[in-house]
Amino acid sequence: MNKRILYLILIFGFHLCESQSIAVLKYDGGGDWYSNPTALKNLIQFCNTNILTVINKKPQSVEAGSAAIFEYPFIHMTGHGNVVFSESDSKNLRTYLLSGGFLHIDDNYGMKPYVIEALKNVFPSKKMTEIPLSHPIYNNVYPFPKGLPKIHEHDGLAPKALGYFHKSKLVLLFTYESDLGDGWEDSNVHNDPEDVRLKALKMGANIIKYAFEN
Repeated sequence: MNKRILYLILIFGFHLCESQSIAVLKYDGGGDWYSNPTALKNLIQFCNTNILTVINKKPQSVEAGSAAIFEYPFIHMTGHGNVVFSESDSKNLRTYLLSGGFLHIDDNYGMKPYVIEALKNVFPSKKMTEIPLSHPIYNNVYPFPKGLPKIHEHDGLAPKALGYFHKSKLVLLFTYESDLGDGWEDSNVHNDPEDVRLKALKMGANIIKYAFEN
């Protein structure tokens, strides 16, 4: 068996009962990839407590073009501004996603046009589609029959979830007009009501569960 394929099997063959790490994606273009510094920490704590994951408490950071990306079954990306994936970044991300990885991009406000353009280099022959309400990310643990919760106002539009599928599996999820990451942050950062933060954390737990089990 090819050594790279074996490596990927070892990396992505985990189950929920085994300890693993998740990471924030670093990218070029000048966008603030480091936004929401407390978000993943709180999501990890919520998931470990409520859906019995065993995720390392300290999230890591990883560059889009790094081989280290294959160490993480779930990668989160956020920010407000420009996003650029080089040719090598795009190839690396594509290989990661088609090999079993999962990328969640959460628009912290203002990312959408840059993300859409950058992803054309990652999946030039695939089309991004809206995630149907019947998809497991909306109901595998916590029910969200109407789709993504609205966490922050942004442009006042309904929240949307788009994604890329590979062999019927969702491998990349792009959420915008919701701002889940802001809802995951420490309560004193945005002063969101507790029920709003809880909705964001529950939606995040659904995404984590799907990424780890599919």
